[in-house]
Amino acid sequence: MNEFILIFRRDFLSKEVQPSPEELQQHLQHWQNWFGSLAAQDKLARPLQRWDGQGKLVGSKGVTDGPFVEIKESIGGLIIIKAKDYDEAAEIAKGCPVLNFGGNVEIRMAV
Repeated sequence: MNEFILIFRRDFLSKEVQPSPEELQQHLQHWQNWFGSLAAQDKLARPLQRWDGQGKLVGSKGVTDGPFVEIKESIGGLIIIKAKDYDEAAEIAKGCPVLNFGGNVEIRMAV
């Protein structure tokens, strides 16, 4: 069994695509259900890691404090899952609630 990082991204800036408070509550319940399902299947290696809005960017000209650039699509968090291969990881990612709000999931092998 391998470990894969699932990175969740969506548009957090455009007001017209943001959920209402009621939609957000339902959305959070979908996340809890999805995490519970992954944990029950022993597919969740590490829980949600939410970006705290801070960080550093290391480049050839030195170190810069974050946040970095203003982009429309932002990382909302990540988890590490257990899967046999990229195909199984992609099947798991298809259930991710971020997709319900037009987001996407990037998959990378955790090494």
